[in-house]
Amino acid sequence: MMKDDKKILVGKIVAPQGIRGEVRVQTYTASPMDFKALPVQSPRFNDGDFKFVRRLNPTSSVVVAKIRGVDDRTAAETLRGADLFIARDALPAVDENEYYQADLIGFRVMRGGTEIGVLDGFQNFGAGDIMELDSGDMILFAGAVVDFGTKTITVK
Repeated sequence: MMKDDKKILVGKIVAPQGIRGEVRVQTYTASPMDFKALPVQSPRFNDGDFKFVRRLNPTSSVVVAKIRGVDDRTAAETLRGADLFIARDALPAVDENEYYQADLIGFRVMRGGTEIGVLDGFQNFGAGDIMELDSGDMILFAGAVVDFGTKTITVK
């Protein structure tokens, strides 16, 4: 398994699917279909054991996957809650003025010229990306301005 600072959280196993050991995966990627090509890893199973099966439905961010060696519902249940990662260097390069949210972790968040916290992570409950600050505050990311030179994110 890779070092913690070299991995990106891309999903979580949320439930078994059926009786043959398949699992439902909540995806955190731009497109759930990215899971077809991602080299998914987890501390709960060996590298290379994850296989994308299908999207649950056309509008869902949930996919169905098969984990090698997990052959029934009981075994699949033991994986509930498992975080799924990919190696940071497995991500495709981004274009100019693009970035991965993970690259912003640790940036100072500013409002009106005053630092309001340091970015700890992102949440998305369905209405857009929300920044979670080290203070525990949650701030909407929409409309934020990112400055890589000063490692700041400015919000309104």
